[in-house]
Amino acid sequence: MVSQVSIGIEDTKRQEIAEGLSRLLADTYTLYLKTHNFHWNVTGPMFQTLHLMFETQYTELALAVDLIAERIRALGYPAPGTYSEYAKLSSIAETPGVPKAHDMIKLLVEGQEAVVRTARSLFPLVDEANDEPTADLLTQRMQVHEKTAWMLRSLLEA
Repeated sequence: MVSQVSIGIEDTKRQEIAEGLSRLLADTYTLYLKTHNFHWNVTGPMFQTLHLMFETQYTELALAVDLIAERIRALGYPAPGTYSEYAKLSSIAETPGVPKAHDMIKLLVEGQEAVVRTARSLFPLVDEANDEPTADLLTQRMQVHEKTAWMLRSLLEA
């Protein structure tokens, strides 16, 4: 049961936004796990660069999951917090084994872009509900993920 929340957004809209943010949270957490895994397991001539870059990225993602989960809570809904929930909600697939460094970069670009698409998909609903705090959160997340995807993509250029 959701406790009474009266913030000027109708209940059904708050629920829909919370469900969308739950998908964003799942994508963000899945990308966090993937990035942390790659940080631990990267090898090759770019080891030092990638090891440090991935650490910066997973640290930022760890902070982001908190922001997203706390927005879900502010809307009056529980934030998902289990692997099984994330697996159902996320658009990012797990990566089996340990890919080569070049493939890690490509997979992280795909993950960053997936998070952007999930965030962007929420805007019509958020705009309709006049939910400026969520719109601000989505804008900030998209900026971070688009910039990170660009930086990773630049490593793939010949």
